[in-house]
Amino acid sequence: MAQITLQDLAYELNISVSTVSKALKGYPDVSEKTRKLVIELADKLNFSPNVVASNLRTQHTKIIGVIVPTIVHHFFSNVIGGIINEAEKNGYMVILLQSNEDFEMEKKQLNLLVQQQVDGILISLTVETKNFEHLERIQQRGIPLVMYDKVAKAIDCSKVIIDDKKASYDAVSYLIRKGYKRIAYFGGSMVALNFSNRFLGYKQALEEYRIPFDDSLVYICDTSDEYNDGYNNASELIKKHGIIGVDAAFAVTDVIAVGITKYFNTHNISIPKDVAVFGFSNWFMSSVVTPPLSTVNQPGYEMGKKSIEILLKEIAQSKDKKEIVHERIVLPTTLEIRQST
Repeated sequence: MAQITLQDLAYELNISVSTVSKALKGYPDVSEKTRKLVIELADKLNFSPNVVASNLRTQHTKIIGVIVPTIVHHFFSNVIGGIINEAEKNGYMVILLQSNEDFEMEKKQLNLLVQQQVDGILISLTVETKNFEHLERIQQRGIPLVMYDKVAKAIDCSKVIIDDKKASYDAVSYLIRKGYKRIAYFGGSMVALNFSNRFLGYKQALEEYRIPFDDSLVYICDTSDEYNDGYNNASELIKKHGIIGVDAAFAVTDVIAVGITKYFNTHNISIPKDVAVFGFSNWFMSSVVTPPLSTVNQPGYEMGKKSIEILLKEIAQSKDKKEIVHERIVLPTTLEIRQST
């Protein structure tokens, strides 16, 4: 069966093609009666507008490209939820890609989004990303680019982040005020700006409370295998220091913290009596492990929503050839205190 066109609808109703088009788009200069007739006939004949042809005319695909380091992480699933909900409200589709914390994959995926002629791109960088030429090429093409969570200082674009240093400082300061002094740090790659800032926040809290920094309490975890690295590094921590030499563990992700918790529970190390545990992100699992995990509440949904709001605004400004003024949005974090501390 041939595809139904605007011309077919116009012929059936004995009205102009432009009137049919305006009726379907909800233009106010078309009467409610005519609009209802057009919509009813379109539904009856299973009419689907030729979106591709429309986009070719407007040079606007109504597609957003989104790259996340990992989809399974609760924080990023919340970010995705905020992005997709806001995109749908504004008539945009989303191409969602996962870099899996792989820099080469990130570069390939950006090229793929360019080939798909997306109107704009949202990206959270991998922990490996320290060369930014692929991002500069996106900007040279005039494609609006907004970064969220893991960002690059060297790229001049809008960014939606949290204050990672302050969030980490707040968590470690809380532990110190509770009486913990030998606080182990379980972090991610220092190449990633957010992880390096969390480490700085950890050190700042120790310094301000006059607790000597001990690099033997610092463990760098592989964020592509966070749970197992949390578990294994907790084992190394206890082998090196015993439960006498450490009284708290601060982890830069909840997944790492859950790995630490699993090791302590398996080896009869009482939380928080022997060692307290503090995580970061407030993903679902942190509230259901035993004991429930104290953590930094990171506003993922709000980050996704704000990121796409800025991107859509910059897409509109770019289309209208208006100057784009980049924004830096810092969302607030809070501490979610549970039984692990």
